[in-house]
Formats: sequence, C-alpha cells, structure tokens
Amino acid sequence: MTLAQSPSTAPREELDSVWIVIPLFNEAEVIASVVQGIKTEFKNVVCVDDGSSDESAVLAKTAGATVLQHPMNLGQGAALQTGFDYVVSRPEATHVVTFDADGQHRVRDAVEMAQLALTKRISVIYGSRFLDKRTKPGLKKRIVLKVAALMTRAFTGLRLTDAHNGLRVLSREALGKVRLEQNGMSHASEIVHQLAKSRLSWREYPVEVLYTEYSKKKGQSLLNSINILIDLIVR
Repeated sequence: MTLAQSPSTAPREELDSVWIVIPLFNEAEVIASVVQGIKTEFKNVVCVDDGSSDESAVLAKTAGATVLQHPMNLGQGAALQTGFDYVVSRPEATHVVTFDADGQHRVRDAVEMAQLALTKRISVIYGSRFLDKRTKPGLKKRIVLKVAALMTRAFTGLRLTDAHNGLRVLSREALGKVRLEQNGMSHASEIVHQLAKSRLSWREYPVEVLYTEYSKKKGQSLLNSINILIDLIVR
C-alpha cells in the first residue's frame, strides 16, 4: 500500500532535526512570506540561491533562512544537491523536506509528512496532488503529469501517482543514496530513479498544490511539466 495514512503526531522538538531545502531563483516577490510561513513550524530552513538577479537571497536571509549561493544559475537539480550536501554536513539533521520557493506548497502538509517519516520510520515520502481532492491542475498539466507518472512506474516499478511533486521528505539514509547529476528539470525523475534502486521504504501522501495568481503569472508550470516528460523519454 503506497498511500500513507495520517501520522501520529511526533513531538514538536523532533521537527528540529528536519531541514527544509528550498531551491531559489528570482522569487523576490514571495520568498520572504514562504520562509516566514515555514519558520512557524520548522527551525531549520536553507535556501539555495541559484544565481538570482533579484533580491531573493537577501529577502530569504532576512526572513530567517540560511542562504547558500551559486555564483551563476546552474538549475534546480544543482541547487537541491547543494542543499542536500549542506544538510548531510549537519550531524543533528535526520531528514530533509524539499519545498518549492513559489508558494505552491502548504506548510501543514510538510509538517504532516515529516511527522509521518519520524514516527513510522519511513525513508522517503512523496507528496501527491492527485491524492488530494482540493488540487485541480489544468487539463494539459494533468495529462502530462499522469503520463510522467505512468512512465516512471514502468521504468522504476514504483506505483507513484505524482512522480514529480516538489514536496518530498528524505531521511538521512535516503540522502546518502541520491547524487544528482542532472542540473535541470530532469533532476525530478533522477531522484525517483535513484531512490527506487535503493529499495528504501516509501509512501505517498496527499498534498494540496496551490496554483496561485503569482505562479500562474510566471507561466512556468506547464512548461516545467513538459520538460520533465521530455527528460523521461530521453532517459
């Protein structure tokens, strides 16, 4: 069974061992509020500024995040790997939650997923928008993501309903199995492929994806989904 049930509540102090990793690129309009929202529940937030040309890094740091910086834009996969390496260097860290910078994820979902990983000792938890009835992606995006999930299932054997959701939890052991070499959007499928080989325990968890006016205005959502599908086909 891949659908995770609601977790027993982990003690609040256990969340102090969980690090939020946010790949960051030109999100000055929203990153402060994203970090502030996360900080209400998680003590440790690291943003990897991937060569932003705006004030994203300054705003993230002011909001309370640890900020690592790439001197130039290397891609989301490279930003995540930098964040993973940083967390592994922290001996107190037990888990990572990957979280998008654009405000599409709910902090409450991240808390519940982290608590589930902690209390049930699950190595990897993938967020799924298709297990949550509140999320209503557009038809084209839904089709692309469904096809990507089917292809991922064929390649890895993992029966995921949403293989490329940016909200996921990885234990320290799982982090040791991931070494991202694809810097662009193909990192999403690369993570799933590498973790599938590890045979670590995993679950999916229903999460709401907030398609805000800001994210729609940026116009990246469908394009990113198509890029993911192309990467899957090429790989």
